[in-house]
Amino acid sequence: MESFLFQLFIFLAAAAIAVPIAKKLGLGSVLGYLIAGIIIGPFGLSLIADIEEVMHFTEFGVVMMLFLVGLELKPSLLWEMRTPILGMGGMQVLFSSIIITGIALIFLPWQQAVAVGLILSLSSTAIVLQTLREKGLMNTSPGRSIFSVLLFQDLAVIPMLAVLPFLATIAIHDDGHYASVLFDISSLPQYMQIIVILLSILSIFFLGKFASRPIFRIIAATRVREIFVAAALALVVGISILMTSVGLSPALGTFLAGVVLADSEYRHELESDIEPFKGLLLGIFFISIGASLNFILIGEKILLIAGLTAALIGFKWLVLVVTGSIFKMEKKERSLFAIALAQGGEFAFVLFQFSRTNGVLPNQTIEPLISAVAISMFLTPFLFLAYEKFSSSAQGDEESRRDSDIIDHTGHKVILAGFGRLGTDLGRFLISAGIKPVIIDYDADNVDVLKKFGFEVYYGDITRLDLLEAAGAAEAELLIIAIGDIEKSRKLVELAGKHYPHLKIAANASDRTSAHELMDLGITQIRRETFGSALALGQDALKLLGFDPYEAHKLMRIFRKKDEDTMPELHKMRHKDKKSYISMYQKHSEDLEKLMALDLNLDMEEIDKAWTAANTEK
Repeated sequence: MESFLFQLFIFLAAAAIAVPIAKKLGLGSVLGYLIAGIIIGPFGLSLIADIEEVMHFTEFGVVMMLFLVGLELKPSLLWEMRTPILGMGGMQVLFSSIIITGIALIFLPWQQAVAVGLILSLSSTAIVLQTLREKGLMNTSPGRSIFSVLLFQDLAVIPMLAVLPFLATIAIHDDGHYASVLFDISSLPQYMQIIVILLSILSIFFLGKFASRPIFRIIAATRVREIFVAAALALVVGISILMTSVGLSPALGTFLAGVVLADSEYRHELESDIEPFKGLLLGIFFISIGASLNFILIGEKILLIAGLTAALIGFKWLVLVVTGSIFKMEKKERSLFAIALAQGGEFAFVLFQFSRTNGVLPNQTIEPLISAVAISMFLTPFLFLAYEKFSSSAQGDEESRRDSDIIDHTGHKVILAGFGRLGTDLGRFLISAGIKPVIIDYDADNVDVLKKFGFEVYYGDITRLDLLEAAGAAEAELLIIAIGDIEKSRKLVELAGKHYPHLKIAANASDRTSAHELMDLGITQIRRETFGSALALGQDALKLLGFDPYEAHKLMRIFRKKDEDTMPELHKMRHKDKKSYISMYQKHSEDLEKLMALDLNLDMEEIDKAWTAANTEK
């Protein structure tokens, strides 16, 4: 028990130290876990012992992850994705298996070559999905394509488990170590095995569709969250045991259960209960992968393993690029699609172990291949970083190569700099009021899209003097800055103030700090980006709580006026000591509470007098 607790402490401490450092360096959590595993593993500080046993336990993190993925996919959405799942996923697995098998035939018997081709065609569901989630790419077009391929690969594990024993060429001795926890269906006739498997899958469907709701309703009625957590974990563990017992992938079973429960009213509760356990087990799984790297073997066979790793990534990348081209993915999306799926997968560890115990592959073949898979998984976060750097620099080069649009500013009195989410609504308002501004934006893709909607938008960097002049700054009366980047906003204010001092300027600020920076430059007409929406939403909240609509509107006006009045004072204090700034902020908040309390008994005229009196006393 003491040894187990010590091992657990090592894993948790390594994760708690390595991941924040990796995130701070921009490497992502997955790479942090892998590096932590290398450091505490047998070839680092040797703080953990039996890596293989740990990996068997932490593979359950992958199972939980697929359960959560299933919860996010309604059956209707899954049906809509059938083409990319079967088409892209099937093509990738088939072509990768054929190419890798063809190369392996040069060195191995055909049975072993086929086994290697099938196993290495898989990619890492855990690393790729975790990285896509962290980078916010899951709901993008390439993200959905990547997920479709990963889903097909996870489904393909089942027929692979069925086919691999038929490729056995090595005599084995069954010691019963891998017998099922519940029962062993291998002794049943073939038709009975098929019936048992189908019944197991149907039982998952029945449990998720019909039995789970009344069960969770009873548990929820107890209002004891620990019981709901226990029930959620029991559901995932029970399905995993059932799937393992009938020879199927537990990840597939929990994924199907998640899909069936996607329409359930308990979906979000299940997600929140399972998520912490999934994250922890998945993190320890990544640590164990890092720790499993056999650096002695890698050192002895460095050229062989480096060649295997490069070949694995290279050939799979080629297959993925071709697959993306066939399915008419854009060039930029194709690059991300290929890089994301070019590594080996965590199921390779399971299938290689399965191949060893079933006499399909000898140990001397498996060991270097496992090292190559682990290294390819380790390199994946670096490949993502390289892609991000390359794609952003390529996009920057493309934008810098694009010439600014020729601007027609005849008769325009207003220049609108920035036409993003705020600028678009602002521009529509001005146009509706009969004011047609010169609109300039630096996002080339955004400009092209908005032109299709009929907006007269020009591409260019408004912080350049020649473009500001071309926009008609000499004849214009007003410059409105709706740029989200405060550095660009400051630069534009300074440029306009120096060369066109007659221009009136109104600006958007993303927050209070940005507003203060613009006030340093003498700008007085500043609107904080979310302030108006916050007040409007607050007014709606008061009405929903039963406040009289007029009363809610008055309270909103009081808050707005008081906050705007205090901004200049707080601006003066912000460069002084922090305590004075905080003290003044707190005092203004207290005054605001008193004023809003007065409104319960006073009319608006008296409130206005209160403001006036308060201002006079300052």
